[in-house]
Amino acid sequence: MNELALIESASLRAEHAGRVDVLDKVKALTLLPDGVHMSTELVANYYEVDVDAIESVIRRNRVELESNGYEVLRGARLREFETVNLTVSKRRAFALFPRRAILNVGQLLEESKVAQDVRAYLLNLEEIATHDQRADAIDRVRLAQARVELLKAGEGYLDPQWQRTNIRIQTAIGLGKEPEIDPDDVPLYVPDFLKGKRLKKDEVTSVQSMFGKRAASLYEAEHGEKPGKRPTETPNGSIRNTLAWTQRDLSIFEEVWDRWYASKYAPTPEHTLFGVDA
Repeated sequence: MNELALIESASLRAEHAGRVDVLDKVKALTLLPDGVHMSTELVANYYEVDVDAIESVIRRNRVELESNGYEVLRGARLREFETVNLTVSKRRAFALFPRRAILNVGQLLEESKVAQDVRAYLLNLEEIATHDQRADAIDRVRLAQARVELLKAGEGYLDPQWQRTNIRIQTAIGLGKEPEIDPDDVPLYVPDFLKGKRLKKDEVTSVQSMFGKRAASLYEAEHGEKPGKRPTETPNGSIRNTLAWTQRDLSIFEEVWDRWYASKYAPTPEHTLFGVDA
């Protein structure tokens, strides 16, 4: 389930309102001297936003926050609180957030990475038992988020279909789900295609560059544009942009093979005899 679901659903927020343990798992809390509450400023610091962002959440969701313990002290109650906590000020009002209200803010606050982590933790880690498992899962969420942001930053020079597919994959990984990929969007690589045609390693190395160029020419002739690109790790560990072929382009590969390579690399009688191409 997407973490944004908590922002949109009051019933879902209520269902998770008691999971205040999540707050300390995501980030250490800094409480007021009473050890129970946070002020507006402390909540803003926890979620790494300015005070205005917290006050905006309060204005839009005051009733819900009050149901989770948020309150504003005034008059005699404020003086009593300051006396107990050995603080003296001239302020006329002071907002207090117990843990449930702090969590409630995180369920509602949009422009905060910490709040995103809190929501992801609530929705994805309910059944994870150990501390190490929780830590691994939150690291997985953060890494997936970073990868999605990086993929989005590549808009304009990455192949759009490849970009969308990988965003779906990383989102699923972050949510702890099995990625669902359209079979036509599965990547297609020239070396793997040539190996499937029984070419030896040295033959693949010799053929693959020109094969790719011929496939790109056919693609451009058919679609009126060059194929997109994707970053690919080479055997030596470097990253370079390669053509973003997918199973949708298999027919182009087959046409290139039939026109320029099939006769040269036709199976030998020995291959057929022993069933290699059966």
